[in-house]
Amino acid sequence: MADKEVGQGKESPGEKGFRTPGLRGAQTTTLFRAFNPELFMKPNKPVMAFGLVSITLCVGYLGYMHATKENDQQLYEAVDSEGDRYMRRKTSKWD
Repeated sequence: MADKEVGQGKESPGEKGFRTPGLRGAQTTTLFRAFNPELFMKPNKPVMAFGLVSITLCVGYLGYMHATKENDQQLYEAVDSEGDRYMRRKTSKWD
């Protein structure tokens, strides 16, 4: 009984209800934890760096593809009803 009283004296008033920070201490269902694992794990810096680099490269590649497609639009010489020639960009029947 004396050990319990000594242990209670060391606890500060701010730490009374403290278990763990964030949602790790909250009572949740297994389904919630399965669908939101990032809320219950410690941050992993190497994995975050890998993900950031991967997403950056993917967005850069999509931008590169878009830029090269715009520059590669095929043009052809069209003639209107009056006989004038002009350059026209090929279009799809779906546009």
